[in-house]
Amino acid sequence: MEEKNKTKIKLCGMMNPPDVITAAELEADYVGFILSEGFRRTIGLGTFCELNSYLHGSKVKKVGVFVNEAIGNILEYYEEELDMIQLHGNEDENYIRELRQHTAKPIIKAFKITSAEDIQNAISSTADYVLLDSGTGTGKTFEHSLIRGIERPYFLAGGLNEDNVADIINTFHPYAIDASSCLEIDGKKDRDKMMGFVRACRLL
Repeated sequence: MEEKNKTKIKLCGMMNPPDVITAAELEADYVGFILSEGFRRTIGLGTFCELNSYLHGSKVKKVGVFVNEAIGNILEYYEEELDMIQLHGNEDENYIRELRQHTAKPIIKAFKITSAEDIQNAISSTADYVLLDSGTGTGKTFEHSLIRGIERPYFLAGGLNEDNVADIINTFHPYAIDASSCLEIDGKKDRDKMMGFVRACRLL
């Protein structure tokens, strides 16, 4: 693939300083922070600000992941420091429309893919990008044959790992791949796993 068409890499669920330091060293394209309450990888505002400080001067784009979050919370506490906003809940077109009235940051809308109808919903979304996943941080794949022929830019998540990601990129050519669970040991990001995953993505 030409350089401009290479699939981008998003490392998600950053929780600790070594996570973002390693992501920056590996020149990941995006890092994701879970900023809504109630999830294993959720971080609070203070932790987000600390982790963000390690990325100053880096080219890595910061993605805030929100699940059915009040728009006011996104705008008041996080929007200014984010490069992109990812919606990973039941947010509908009205939500996206309202959010766009207050921010010019690109929006990613996640879709749980279980059927061809889910793919059609993703295709018709007005978000800048869609993320196709098997759930919320499940670490499991969905039936990838469903995404054949999708033409809009999409992030692909769910069950990607060092062993399968190269074949998946070569087969489907997603705009970006998104990984979290496969980068962890005992629930924490592991430097060697992060390095191995990024290397597998780029040695194509």
